[in-house]
Amino acid sequence: MTSKDNILPIIAGFLEYLLDERHFSPYTARCYGVDLRQYVEYLTDEHSLTVDLAQEGEAWNRVSGGNHSDVVATVGPPTLTTFMIEADVTRIRGFLAHLSESNYSAATMARKIATLRSFHKWLEQRGSISSNPMVLIRTPKQAKRLPKAISVEDVEKLLSAPDTGTTLGSRDRAMLETLYSTGIRVSELVGIDLGDIDEAGQALVVRGKGRKERIVPLGSHAMTAITHYLAMRRNQSEESLAGDSPMFINKQSTRISTRSVRRKVSKYLDIVGLDPEISPHTLRHSFATHLLDNGADLRAVQELLGHQSLSTTQVYTHLSTQRMRDAYDQAHPRAEAG
Repeated sequence: MTSKDNILPIIAGFLEYLLDERHFSPYTARCYGVDLRQYVEYLTDEHSLTVDLAQEGEAWNRVSGGNHSDVVATVGPPTLTTFMIEADVTRIRGFLAHLSESNYSAATMARKIATLRSFHKWLEQRGSISSNPMVLIRTPKQAKRLPKAISVEDVEKLLSAPDTGTTLGSRDRAMLETLYSTGIRVSELVGIDLGDIDEAGQALVVRGKGRKERIVPLGSHAMTAITHYLAMRRNQSEESLAGDSPMFINKQSTRISTRSVRRKVSKYLDIVGLDPEISPHTLRHSFATHLLDNGADLRAVQELLGHQSLSTTQVYTHLSTQRMRDAYDQAHPRAEAG
């Protein structure tokens, strides 16, 4: 059940809610859909169900108006929709036990539980279920992982890798400079339009999660790289470069994808011999860490990153503290017991 045509109506309704009302990104909504498809596959196998999308549609139509008793009382073959609506804590725990047997990490289990929690909360808000089984399900504890950051020297190596004598190389340099200069997410980078750049004010309008806009400053190096890239684009083609045109485009002159950006980063990591595990998100972590290392205000960094909660940003202070501790332990003659 992967295409839009054969997805369960109850799941299609949930994903539409995520996109239209919660303003989730298409990628995040797809991840929720993958988790729910796994849940559906478990229910199908566990209860030997045969899925008829027409019947599933009828079942969802009966219950979607908030009359959960209607679908439960309906005489006829059981449907997946029925099993999802009737799910109790035992059924949910059965699915989670099934996942545990597959040796999923605590982080992956937590994500799948979060998906089920959002799904059942949506059903409860609609009046489609009378009680929410997820209130009795706990999220497994995860080991705190500090975000990965790389040194300023390694950032410089990566940024200098593209050949700025070509249009594509100048584009890649501009993308890398922008990622590190602003700390924006890759999804935010590919969404930049030409009209989002304020050259005079050296600033950038960013559309973040939930379609929230914020303005972030652009460093002089990033601004120079962008200006050079746009000049190369103008010389190569006769496009008008209107304000609603995408900033970063591919060979087909369409907006570059997040996957392409990740591939480009991997390419340049290989060229300069850096850790292949580094990702575009590493530049975001490095941006925050380097700012805090140099005395930036935590709330300012929160605004720059577009974090809704200050606690999300505070993880970087732990990283900076750890770096200082490491430096102290290595350099101070009386740091460690003899």
